Amino acid sequence: MKLKINFTLILSIVLAMTVVAAAFTFFQIASETASLREELKERTARIADVYSRTQLVHLLQEDSTGLKRFSDSISKDYRLLGIAVYYNKDSIITPDTSIRPLVSFSLDYIALALTADSAIGNFKKSGEKSFYQYIRPIKRTDIPNEALVFYTDASYIDRIISNIWFRNFFRWFAQVLIISFVTILVIRWGIIGPLNKIVLWLREAATGNLDKLKQRPPTNFLAPLHKEIVHIAKTVREARAIAEEEALLRSNAEAVWTPERLRIEVSNLLHEKKMVVVSNREPYMHIHAGREIKCIVPASGMITAMEPILKACGGLWIAAGMGDADRETVDKHDKILVPPEQPEYTLRRLWLTKEEEDHFYYGFSNEGLWPLCHIAHTRPVFRKEDWDYYKKVNQDFARAVIREIEAEEQPLILIQDYHFALLPELIRNERPDAKIAIFWHIPWPNAESFGICPWQRDILKGMLGADLIGFHTQFHCNNFLETVNTALESRVQWENYAVRIGDATTMVKPFPISIDFTLKDYDKPSVKTDFSRLLADYGATCKFMGIGVDRIDYTKGIIEKFLAIERFLEKYPAYVGKFTFVQVGAPSRTLLKTYADTVSAVEKEADRINWRFKNRNWKPILLLKRHHSHEEITPFYESADLCMVTSLHDGMNLVAKEFIARRGNNDGVLILSRFAGASQELKGALVVNPYDIEKMADAIKQALEMPDEEQQQRMQKMRQSLVENNIFSWAAHLLRTLTSIYR
Repeated sequence: MKLKINFTLILSIVLAMTVVAAAFTFFQIASETASLREELKERTARIADVYSRTQLVHLLQEDSTGLKRFSDSISKDYRLLGIAVYYNKDSIITPDTSIRPLVSFSLDYIALALTADSAIGNFKKSGEKSFYQYIRPIKRTDIPNEALVFYTDASYIDRIISNIWFRNFFRWFAQVLIISFVTILVIRWGIIGPLNKIVLWLREAATGNLDKLKQRPPTNFLAPLHKEIVHIAKTVREARAIAEEEALLRSNAEAVWTPERLRIEVSNLLHEKKMVVVSNREPYMHIHAGREIKCIVPASGMITAMEPILKACGGLWIAAGMGDADRETVDKHDKILVPPEQPEYTLRRLWLTKEEEDHFYYGFSNEGLWPLCHIAHTRPVFRKEDWDYYKKVNQDFARAVIREIEAEEQPLILIQDYHFALLPELIRNERPDAKIAIFWHIPWPNAESFGICPWQRDILKGMLGADLIGFHTQFHCNNFLETVNTALESRVQWENYAVRIGDATTMVKPFPISIDFTLKDYDKPSVKTDFSRLLADYGATCKFMGIGVDRIDYTKGIIEKFLAIERFLEKYPAYVGKFTFVQVGAPSRTLLKTYADTVSAVEKEADRINWRFKNRNWKPILLLKRHHSHEEITPFYESADLCMVTSLHDGMNLVAKEFIARRGNNDGVLILSRFAGASQELKGALVVNPYDIEKMADAIKQALEMPDEEQQQRMQKMRQSLVENNIFSWAAHLLRTLTSIYR
């Protein structure tokens, strides 16, 4: 097949070049011949003109010997074949016998020249000899019909033309060889090579070999095709993984939730009803990256939880557009289909003004509700202007939701987090038939603590507009019910954890959020990376390593964690120079003074402890203060000896679960704060009080010296729990509960 393509293409090139070369040569020869002949005519005419007026007239009166001498002389000087003198048709003198055979070609033209009394020239051929004859009448009184004939050699013109043909042939031949060679190279490297690549890609796509496929970098013009083939490979691998997982589930007789199982469940529960998710953070953000627009997925457990539901039902997600290129990518209705590579649902973006962002997001949400709910010893700030903007943004989102569901019967609305506490009631007032749930991703404090909020009644009434309110833990549900019981005239039904106001009932249930972790992930071993390679870019070495991954937030207990590491090195100096703790810290909300102060305090504490235990090639704390992708963090998760999650107050904290998910070898130890919601589920962790520095220091030693067998038992227990209570299970249970509620 390859040889046939080469032969056909080269033959086509040869034929095309032959036609072009022949046409070009023909044109060149015609032009060159005309030019050479014209030059010869002019030269012969000048010679005849000069000599017919001077010497030749006198020589004609002399004998034939003088005429021959003259003929030989000008023939030599001007490369003439010779001359002939015509007196009459019976008297023609030819001094040079070599030209006598040429005279017969001249007789008719001499008569014409004499009759017209004008010079005549033309080209003739005698045998192999080409010549030009020029006939010029001579006026003499004694001989009225006299003429001179000049014969000039024209053979050199034929030789020049032959040379042109010869040169052009070799030029054509060389070009054909070069172009054919280049063509073969282009075919092999530019066509056959990419075709072979495509064949390999398709083969790998058919087997679902996504990892190997990604290792083959495409050429620029094949990049779009490569992207599509990678997507096909991903789909094939996911389909195969689902099939294998379902087969494993059937063999184990276990009801583990998977994306496919969730898709079927959502389809059965919704019965083609419209699903709308509302959140402040959008699932896909468009940003400018140089001259291009790049689509990124913000890191968020909430996004991981909600997206499978919308993919299953093709619903609508309403969120604030925060990317600097978001406006350029939506249609006239501010909508865009997502995910970009395979659209399955619609994203509707709303736009916040600078004032709205300052007061709604940074102000009331993150300077008011966030510290109020986390009880992390940071005083909440409540300003009337912030509250007004909070109400306005909630009203704007409510209007957007109502417009989107106006043609729907009994739509389902899932509202996310503390940014939209007022939204359930606003939607309920317009659409009593809608089924509404709000999931509160952060803790809920006790009734006394929440009571300091000046607008607690408005917030509670707004949330109770929902059919279902979800928290991470039962403890948070209890705190919420106590707050309602204290602040509102209502009936709290403790037996089934519900609130009744008038004819409306709202269920309050725990739904511990999780991550994407199924049986196929459980069986996948982790790849441990040597510490020296992980830390090479930072000039550090160690024998033991710990990892912490947090937003730099005053609720995460980062400083308490650092103090525990300092105390650990004090109590157990054998680990000095051997143990390094890597803290990945992503700056967050740095426009707020409390967060900026937290970043500064964390940096200073790390510097102080590092200076105290200063060593040339070692430091106890390595602070990586920037945003890191999952791909960058994974090697640390897989390789570290321990992970520390020391939240002072946290709804769940998915970092703990992400660390467990990456421990495919069932080794490593999780040190987990008792104030993180995850501690209620992950019974294999070393649970600590982050305020007890002494006990945390001992927990670090216990983790580093824990026997392998105990590590295996603890980690297997937590990983099994993670499989059984993954993000798909969370979404299914939330949706099942919501659809089962009837007002």
